[in-house]
Amino acid sequence: MGLYVLEQSGEKMSVEQERSLTIGENLREVKQKIDLAARKTGRDPASVKLIAITKTVSADVIKHAVRAGVTVLGENKAQEMLLKQPLLPPDLEWHFIGHLQSNKVKSVVGKVSLIHSLDSWKLALAINDFALKTDRQVAVLVQVNIAKEASKQGLSPVETTDFVKEVITLKGLRIRGLMTIAPETVNPEQVRPVFRDLRFLAGRIKNNLPGVDLEYLSMGMSSDFVVAVEEGANMLRLGTAIFGPRK
Repeated sequence: MGLYVLEQSGEKMSVEQERSLTIGENLREVKQKIDLAARKTGRDPASVKLIAITKTVSADVIKHAVRAGVTVLGENKAQEMLLKQPLLPPDLEWHFIGHLQSNKVKSVVGKVSLIHSLDSWKLALAINDFALKTDRQVAVLVQVNIAKEASKQGLSPVETTDFVKEVITLKGLRIRGLMTIAPETVNPEQVRPVFRDLRFLAGRIKNNLPGVDLEYLSMGMSSDFVVAVEEGANMLRLGTAIFGPRK
């Protein structure tokens, strides 16, 4: 039966049962925080999509989250995603959130509902070419390096509008919004301006390019998602907050 832990009540609970309970509790706490943050700014909590980031998380552990109500998963690496997908329910929605190399496009397109990390013209052309060859249109978010961190991927804010203007001419792509990764910090308030600037940038692009659909703002991770929701995020990428610290 495997290893066991002892509850205060004296009842034995398997490690797997404890893990499932913990993930369920984490998920409830996350949803409560999203609910409060959304209502604080007059938004419908249902408009915020929660993406459970499963980097390094095994399929068996992911199943606990699915049973607790997770329906959308996000992966950073194509190979890891392709290994897990056959082991999990087929009706889950998958997003690709990591840096995507052009030679991995064929592995990802058709396997995910949304690519969060379009960050170069070279990648846009690669996705477009494969999309046209396979008779599909690929939904993408443009990754913007709002904080201008040298260690992060993404376009600079000043070049994003022109980039979007070029990408919308590609028939195999459909831009659905913007994504950013805020700097790591112990105080989420310090990155509030990052989220606010992405929201403002999306507004400017929509004003300059009428008809461009920037429905989604993918911003906010486990350490700062409450502030992100308050600043307009409607896609959150949460791993540690759901699954606990990665090994």
